[in-house]
Order: sequence, then C-alpha cells, then structure tokens
Amino acid sequence: MSIASLKRLPLLRGQETGLIGVIIGLSIAFSFFNPSFLTTDNLRNVLVAVAVVGIMAIGQCFVIIAREIDLSVGSVMGLSGLCGAWLMAAGLSPWLAILLAIGVGATAGLVTGIVVVVFRVNSFIATLGMLSVARGLTQVISGGLPIMVDPSVMFIGQGSFLDIPVQVLIFIGLGIAFQLILTRSVVGQRIVAVGDNDEAARLSGIPINATRIAVFVASGALAAVAGIVYTAQVSVAEAQAGTGLELDVIAAVVIGGASLSGGRGSILGAMLGAYLLGALRNAFILLELSPFLQQMSVGMVIVLAAIFDQFRQGSFRHANVMQSLLFVFRSRTR
Repeated sequence: MSIASLKRLPLLRGQETGLIGVIIGLSIAFSFFNPSFLTTDNLRNVLVAVAVVGIMAIGQCFVIIAREIDLSVGSVMGLSGLCGAWLMAAGLSPWLAILLAIGVGATAGLVTGIVVVVFRVNSFIATLGMLSVARGLTQVISGGLPIMVDPSVMFIGQGSFLDIPVQVLIFIGLGIAFQLILTRSVVGQRIVAVGDNDEAARLSGIPINATRIAVFVASGALAAVAGIVYTAQVSVAEAQAGTGLELDVIAAVVIGGASLSGGRGSILGAMLGAYLLGALRNAFILLELSPFLQQMSVGMVIVLAAIFDQFRQGSFRHANVMQSLLFVFRSRTR
C-alpha cells in the first residue's frame, strides 16, 4: 500500500458509523425515561468521565491492532500520575515534572516491549507482570499516602476552553492525531501489517520488533497522560489510582471494532467504545438502577461486540450455528 493510497483511506468507516447509530439510539431511548440524559450538562459530564479511559484506549488500540495486549495501563497510569505529583512536591517545575511523568510511562512500555520482543514472553504475561511492578513502585514511592498536585496544573483536569473541559480537548485531540497516524502514515501501515501477518510483514522489510516495541511505548506514554489528567482532575495522586481500569480500556477497544486477533482496529472506534461505556454507566445512575445490573449490561455489550466481530470475520458458519442450536435443543428435551 502506497502513501497515496493511504491518503485516500476514509477516516470514518462502517464500524464507527454503526457505533454512532447505537449511541444515538440509546441516548434517545434513555431520554424517554430521564429527559436530563440528553442535556448539554449531562453530555459534558459523560465526556469528562470517559476522557481518562478514552486516552488509554487510544494507546491500547495500537497494541491490539499489532496483535498484542497491554494489561498494565491502569497501573502505569497510577505510577506516572503519582511520579508527576511527587516531582512537583519535590520542587521541580510542574511542566518538567509532567514531561518526566510521561517518560515514566513510555519507559514502562519500552521495558514491556523489550520483554515481549527480546525474551519472547507472551504480552499477556509480560504486561501482567508490569501491572504488579508498577503498582508496587507506586506504593513504595508514595508510602501509601496521597500527594497533592501543584495548583498550577489543576486546570488540565478542572479547567475549560471555550466552555469545553480541557481533559476532553486533550482526549479528542489525541484521538484525531493517532487516528491520522494509523490511517495516513507509514507507521500506521506497519502496525496493521504486523498484526495482520507478521511473517508477510517481515518479508516486506517491515521492522517487526521495532514496531511491536513502539506500540507498547505509545500505550505507556498515553497511560501516563491519562494519569496526569486524572490527578489534575481529583487534585491528588493516590497509590490506587487506575486500579481495574485496564478492563474498561480493553472493553472500549473491542467494542470499537478492534480484533483481538490483530490487523484491524480504529482509534475513533475505540473512542466511541469508551463513550458508549460511559453513557451506559451514566444512564444507570440517572435511572437509579442497581450497579450490579450496570456491570452485567457492560459485560453483555462486550460479549455482543466480540460475537459481532466473529461474524464479521466469517468465523461463524450458518451450518455450525444451526448445529449448535440443535444440540442445545436436544440437550434440553432429554
């Protein structure tokens, strides 16, 4: 695929269009039960709530397209955010502290990428180990105590520009930038090629190892950005920040149309997936429904997205589906 052909690739595809339709349909449905759901203030609240997960989903999307997985994003987010606050508290310039915090996240991704590529450790295991290492370092640095964020950077998580929250602008800006990288650059072409067929990519002269390491570095750096946004939003860095968010991040990417088998995905789709999860949670709160139903509904959305992905890949055959249904029917009638 040439650069000229890359420039002709559409920014919005069927998967994203379908997700937008689902989001609009659910929003209209929820508004019948609670008219405040479609108010400007509530939509703004949803965007603010999903910004942190959405930023991490952008990096995770690169990793999944390359046929890898990153379970450490939540812990790296917490570590990076706390390192930034700790450096500020030590007297370092806030902006230099932010750059170093992003460097911490990128370094974590670099280490993970080296473990995966050089030592050939499965990325599931490698990032699971990094999850524990990063969380442990966070506890060691903080001593289990919260660290206040320098007031000069709180606008990142609490300020607004043209009445749009700054963290939402960061989320959207990063999403557009990385979508352009994925669809309009040689780097994006290489990531897709590695995830689709690494042997063919190698024969084409694509640096397989460097590409895999690069996606982990990007994921770590974006997790660090999310950590900075989160600590600025809550005004304090805590050792437990980001715990469990890796599941939401992966879910957003899968709902957004990325295939866990690699080679396919969309940054805008991941962003929409993050928004859909946030909208569902917001609706359950407004409708005063049980949080257990909320968790169940999110799980159902993830499973349905995975099933749809299988149908889209042609992994299911009508005959196999019918045989499975017939088997279930016979089992129930015995």
